[in-house]
Amino acid sequence: MSPADPAVPDALLGVAPQLRALRRRASLTLEAAAASAGLSPAHLSRLETGHRQPSLPMLLTLARIYGTTVSELLGETPAERQSVLRAAETEPSVAGGWTYRQAGASGRGMQALRVEVPYGAQGDIVRVHPGEEWLYVLSGRLRLRLADTAYVLGPGDSAHFDSATPHRIAAAEPEGAELLFVHTLLQSPAEALCLGAPTKASRS
Repeated sequence: MSPADPAVPDALLGVAPQLRALRRRASLTLEAAAASAGLSPAHLSRLETGHRQPSLPMLLTLARIYGTTVSELLGETPAERQSVLRAAETEPSVAGGWTYRQAGASGRGMQALRVEVPYGAQGDIVRVHPGEEWLYVLSGRLRLRLADTAYVLGPGDSAHFDSATPHRIAAAEPEGAELLFVHTLLQSPAEALCLGAPTKASRS
């Protein structure tokens, strides 16, 4: 697959060169950046050439390493630290099968996104990375696993947890799910901060 392959979403064609440009701006070699992200240089090279799609945890990790935000990695124009964002001003970006829309100002300590999670996309990825996460389900049903505990969250349910806790996120039903997602790069001392109103809980 080449970077111009029609099977690659248009939004991702701008992500690959952005990843390369921000790595160089951070004065990191391919090998150094890959080692910091826990990747092989070959894997990171494929991300930078558009041959692989980055997942959300990978974008978060690279944003931390490069000293930037997921919004900038996705090629969005940095906002002038505004606090109001109109729906008509947001453009969707696709990565790893998920669709992201900016839901907050760029360049802040918190990164807010509106995320569409299709059924079957990234459901097998175990995420572990620095920071805290808060998510709120807007529509559909979301399957969330935190360490050894599984939850199914419905509209209006939320979760707040330390993202160093191994976690998986997936749509629970074929209709997919949509959620608000807020991530902060600051590491919380708590392993699991709060879990709000799960519709179902089970232990594996």
